[in-house]
Amino acid sequence: MIRVLSVLPGESPALKTIPEGLASLQKEVGGYIECVYPYEDPVCLIVNEEGKINGMELNRALRDDDGNIYDIIAGPFLVAGLTDCDFCSLDDGLARKYADLFRTPELFFSLNGTVHVIPVRGADDGADAPGECG
Repeated sequence: MIRVLSVLPGESPALKTIPEGLASLQKEVGGYIECVYPYEDPVCLIVNEEGKINGMELNRALRDDDGNIYDIIAGPFLVAGLTDCDFCSLDDGLARKYADLFRTPELFFSLNGTVHVIPVRGADDGADAPGECG
């Protein structure tokens, strides 16, 4: 079993314990997986590699150090820990860090050819979620 952070469109992140293995990861993201490594921490984002092509709901923006959006994840994704050669469970510190990073769901829209993002705050914005991550 492996402990990951599950991030669904329109929802706050949730810690989950899932079986290890490709089939389990594919089930969680709804299709073939792709691993994305946007952070220096030993974590990866496990996304649906065809999420955008298949028109999955846009989920969260990835931003550079200046806060500029450089990509948007479509569909559900997982944040998993990394070892030298495989995925591993997130420790409490990384679980908290990435739960905070992805805490607020985002709404995306295009205006005059530019994609805009609106944070969606509300009942499911994770205001009482810190206990979920450790």
